[in-house]
Amino acid sequence: MTSGPDLLETFEEQRSTLTGVAYRMLGRVADAEDVVQEAWLRWSGADRTEVRDARGYLVRITTRLAIDRLRQLQTRRESYVGPWLPEPVLTDFGPGAPDTEQRAVLADTVSVAVLVVLESLSPLERAVFVLREAFGFPYQEIAATLGRSEAAVRQLAGRARRHVEERRRRFDVEPGQRRALTERFLAAATGGSLEDLLELLAPDVRLVSDGGGKVRAALRPVESADKVARFVLGVAGQTAAAEIRPAEVNAGPALLVLLDGRLDSVVTLEVRDGRVAEISVVRNPDKVRNILP
Repeated sequence: MTSGPDLLETFEEQRSTLTGVAYRMLGRVADAEDVVQEAWLRWSGADRTEVRDARGYLVRITTRLAIDRLRQLQTRRESYVGPWLPEPVLTDFGPGAPDTEQRAVLADTVSVAVLVVLESLSPLERAVFVLREAFGFPYQEIAATLGRSEAAVRQLAGRARRHVEERRRRFDVEPGQRRALTERFLAAATGGSLEDLLELLAPDVRLVSDGGGKVRAALRPVESADKVARFVLGVAGQTAAAEIRPAEVNAGPALLVLLDGRLDSVVTLEVRDGRVAEISVVRNPDKVRNILP
């Protein structure tokens, strides 16, 4: 049986993978951390004499716990005030960051736009999609994790993939272009120019704001370039004294808006054909309070 120090070392080696699975399943850091902590308790108290693959065993525990937690959360989200957005997480694209291909894969499974679409999947479909698309687990291993046949898992994977492709809007993931457009968007918004802002927005742009009923936010998506531009300029005028910092959030460029030294909002932009196609604004204090140290 694995000894105490080796037991912890083995778990810590897999922690980032387990957290990644749980976050993509649940869309909230606190819930993901709770699941990973519960996985540790299960791991530390289990009989591991017959465990041949620690990673597979730990992913199996984490995935099943996340499915149970997701079913509980889905009931709560039915009464959520206004649009729901995933909790933003900082992603490090500094020295030692993923290469372009790895970054595209990361963005394709952890971006705000994709996580929103994953909310519309069943818990089992979401688990299969996350394990297959984000982490590349073979169907046979996913089947063992979920207690389903491989044929059933392949069907779930196909259905989930089609659903995601049909429902998500296609965005450009090239980081340099998104970063440049984010900087131009910030300049236009803070400069108060309606004309400059309209030039950056796609005609069918959408703005989604998540306040969770705890702070002011739009209770419905704001749609069309003119309405979004006027909404943004109105908010910018009310927060003229804000400090705005660039950041990398959910594998893409973002803006952190601080009021009186406190993080108030996290703004992420999605780009299509060189224009801003979607703006996500997370203001729910429960979702932004732990982003900055």
